[in-house]
Amino acid sequence: MGFKLDKIIPWGRSTKEYIGMFDLTPQELNLAMLDCGGGPSSFNAQMTRQGCKVISCDPLYQFSADEIAGRIQETYQTVIDGVKANSTNYVWHNIESPEQLGIIRMEAMSKFLEDFSLGLQQKRYVLDKLPSLSFTDKQFDLALCSHLLFTYSDHLSIEFHYNSIQELCRVAKEVRIFPLLNISGEESSFLLPVLQNLKQSGYKAEIKQVNYEFQKGGNKLLSVSL
Repeated sequence: MGFKLDKIIPWGRSTKEYIGMFDLTPQELNLAMLDCGGGPSSFNAQMTRQGCKVISCDPLYQFSADEIAGRIQETYQTVIDGVKANSTNYVWHNIESPEQLGIIRMEAMSKFLEDFSLGLQQKRYVLDKLPSLSFTDKQFDLALCSHLLFTYSDHLSIEFHYNSIQELCRVAKEVRIFPLLNISGEESSFLLPVLQNLKQSGYKAEIKQVNYEFQKGGNKLLSVSL
């Protein structure tokens, strides 16, 4: 039995990690992108500084920067302790230790917090949540969903997964979901039935290997388009 969480928590990642997780090419970084369930990741802040077009959505954005910072602090030690207790389930190459993991994640989340108020004003951070989004049909070239679908299979139903992926395909030309493991590091039991459902519904769904791996075996994404 691996790492467990009793609820969905705010935990952010950097642009460098996003590029690896979602196998993003330099050309794709210039596309109109949605970071769905983006939470306190720094992807939006860092990409905006580079002149790229990213909108992030998350129910977390109902809170102020100070409130989000407080929630991060409340969950930080839980995550680090959980990773330490299950350290053999992770690949310690680019990240060398749980302590370094904490430093890297806090740097990314600090960048988000610094950008959050301005991003709200510029409508780059949008209060929205799956499985129903406020965006227009095919508003985005690419929708990214990191560490939400499949990760929280114990908290989100298979129907939620079906409906959420179909909704993401409504608002974007292509959807990429990473990882395909649950929080404990096991392949989500929802993956195969979701794939079957998507293909039966006429979607193109493909599992692709990527060069990023932190959870052992967590080096695949799901690409979906209609």
